[in-house]
Amino acid sequence: MSDLGDFTDFEPDDGDGGDESDDATAASDGTGAAARESDEADPFEEMSVEPAGRDRGVGVLSASEGLTIHEDERETCLRAYVTVGNRSDIRIGKYLLVPYPDGERLFCRIAGLEYAQEFRADDATEIHARRAMRSNGIDEQDFKFMAELEPIAVLYEEGEAPRASDSASGDEPRAGGDLKRRMTDRVPKPETVVRQATDKAEIKTGLKIPEDGVFLGHLSVGGEKVRTAAEPPTIDYRLTDDYSDGDPLVFRHTLVAGGTGSGKTHGSKNILRQFLAADRTYPIEGTDREVGPCLVMFDPQDEYAQMHDDGELSEEFRRRCEREGVACGGHEDTTCFVPKVDDASYAASHHRAEQVEFTIPFSMVYRNPWLIAGSQLNDNQYNALQYLLDRFRREFGSTGTYDDFTTFLDDPALKEELDESGRVHEATFDAVKRRAYGFDGVFDQDARPITDLVKQFVRPNGISVVPTYHLNDSRSKTTIVLALASMLVDQKLSNSPRFDRIKETPLILGMDEAHNFLTDADSVQARKVIGKFTEAAKQGRKERLGLFLITQDPQDIADPVFKQINTTVVLNLGDEDAISAVNIPASLESKVPYMEKGQMVVYSPDNSEPVEIQGLATCLTKHGRD
Repeated sequence: MSDLGDFTDFEPDDGDGGDESDDATAASDGTGAAARESDEADPFEEMSVEPAGRDRGVGVLSASEGLTIHEDERETCLRAYVTVGNRSDIRIGKYLLVPYPDGERLFCRIAGLEYAQEFRADDATEIHARRAMRSNGIDEQDFKFMAELEPIAVLYEEGEAPRASDSASGDEPRAGGDLKRRMTDRVPKPETVVRQATDKAEIKTGLKIPEDGVFLGHLSVGGEKVRTAAEPPTIDYRLTDDYSDGDPLVFRHTLVAGGTGSGKTHGSKNILRQFLAADRTYPIEGTDREVGPCLVMFDPQDEYAQMHDDGELSEEFRRRCEREGVACGGHEDTTCFVPKVDDASYAASHHRAEQVEFTIPFSMVYRNPWLIAGSQLNDNQYNALQYLLDRFRREFGSTGTYDDFTTFLDDPALKEELDESGRVHEATFDAVKRRAYGFDGVFDQDARPITDLVKQFVRPNGISVVPTYHLNDSRSKTTIVLALASMLVDQKLSNSPRFDRIKETPLILGMDEAHNFLTDADSVQARKVIGKFTEAAKQGRKERLGLFLITQDPQDIADPVFKQINTTVVLNLGDEDAISAVNIPASLESKVPYMEKGQMVVYSPDNSEPVEIQGLATCLTKHGRD
């Protein structure tokens, strides 16, 4: 597929595809004149349902079943009759405009379509059925085609005088002041002409989509991009990224959910690449400086280090990206931080990013005992572990290693002393000891401690990828990811941080397969992890810390963390529990199982109305193992 397909030009359809006729039509065959000259002519032959001139719009509002705008959306009744010539182009989800006499417009979407009988006749008969089967098609004029409309907002020009003449003439609204939106608070008149929304400003305003921000994709309906008469013809969907418009949504957290083969990684790379645009910076609270963000990406499938490299992008595609303000191409400042675990080796011929080995020093466990608590320690056992670590630290200091700690636990005199003193029961001691073992290959390996690499690990406008694909032991993977994530979160939330670099750098914490780390479970470790990340999510706006979670099992993300997510991007999901968990409107939820690769639903209440978008078919960086 050509990469130009993402930005292809086209001739827009303005939705005014009705039949054209004029007075000359009747006169062309002489019948009109003959009828007027004949005294015996039927007077009804002089009447025509074909008015002179060209049809405007796609149809008109109908009050046949009422015309109601109500505070209770279930009581709202807004229906439009669609003329025959426009019916083939009408789809559920398309956006329409209904003018008011004073120039304001009701912005709405098609929520339902229905054929209704024009006359009181039963078309479900043998005669009708066989006649239809033998003919080339039905006569649609025998049926009413009704569109049920869902009002979204009222559009108006701020400071503009009423413009009744515009709607009376049926013309497009004149350009005027700044276009604004408000809640639907008035009902339009019956037989008002309804037209498709084809103006970019009207559609963006109607859906509350920011003009500027982080590019996610193009607005679409049913997998087809919404077309306009502007250049470019597509409508870009962006996330607010400026403090003047509220808090940047990157620091209010993002969840990307999609099944296997949905384009989840492809889409995530394209979104994350925008946060590393050369001109993207954020002010640091308490200073007069603006700093570019750092992306730390935990990568279980070893795919994100490829963001260092260029994809196969043509020059024309690059120019189009530049015109639309889309950052593209590999990000040179991408480093792959490879955890040294036992004898596992990392081979990376599929990317050219610099590789830096590191190890987790055991001293990091002092602040986070749950790193070696396993998943089954109860509260009593966890408190015993905390006591043992505190005592070990007093004896060995900050230089104590994991091997020193296991030797410390092997001392039978220590076990006897704690049991006799009533400090730690011997059964509890044994339980702690069993679960604290097995981390020999994780801590204090033959590599530089990550605490010595902080300035390299967290750097403005940089990407630090932590691959875990080469690690065979799931417990080792979990420990590595949680140890690094906890260090970053602790330093961000600390009032007296050890590493100023972390505190003062805007940070995006990306976590693929997030359900493996932030799952809700009844264990000490799970509660500690969830508590830490929930607090981090709550403080994210203030501390310039954003979570970017990627998962195919959103139902497994712990609820306290999930509730802090402001932007949810949903690709194809086939599991009903997963679809229900993402908590998107029912009108979009029903589309999720049928979405093609790259189609997304974006639910971001503080950014826009819930919408469907089409991501770029081309990955903006390298993607794939070729």
